[in-house]
Amino acid sequence: MALDKILSIGGKPGLYKLLTQTRTGFVGESLLDGKRISVGMRNNVSVLSEIAIYTLEEEVPLREVFQKIKEKEEGKKTSISHKAEKIQLEEYFFEVLPNYDEDRVYASDIKKIVQWYNILLENGITDFAEEKNSEEE
Repeated sequence: MALDKILSIGGKPGLYKLLTQTRTGFVGESLLDGKRISVGMRNNVSVLSEIAIYTLEEEVPLREVFQKIKEKEEGKKTSISHKAEKIQLEEYFFEVLPNYDEDRVYASDIKKIVQWYNILLENGITDFAEEKNSEEE
C-alpha cells in the first residue's frame, strides 16, 4: 500500500488507511486496532505522501525519511521508542537526517515520525521508494 492512502487525523492517535470517500468526507480504518471511523471535511487530515521534513537546504519528503530509517535499522523497528527523552530523539534523528532544521523540526515531530514508521512496519507497509508517475514518462 502506498503512502498516499495512509492518513494522519488531527486529534486521533496513530495512522489510518483511506477506505472510501463519501459526500461529507471519508471512511478510514485505524492501523492500530482496525476500527473504522467516518471523518468529515472539517477534521485536520494529512496524507503521508504530502508531508515533508525541513532541512537546512530543502524539504525532504517523509517517504525519504522513512527509507533512511529503514536503511539505518536494516528493515527492523526503530532502536528508540517514540516515548524516549527529547535529547535521545534528536540524537537519533540527527543520525537519520543529519541536516534537518533543528529550529523548525520539533521533538514532537520526531516522535510522530518514529511512531508512524513503527506502525507502518507492523502493518507490512515497507516500500518507501519513490513512486513513479505515469505522467512523467
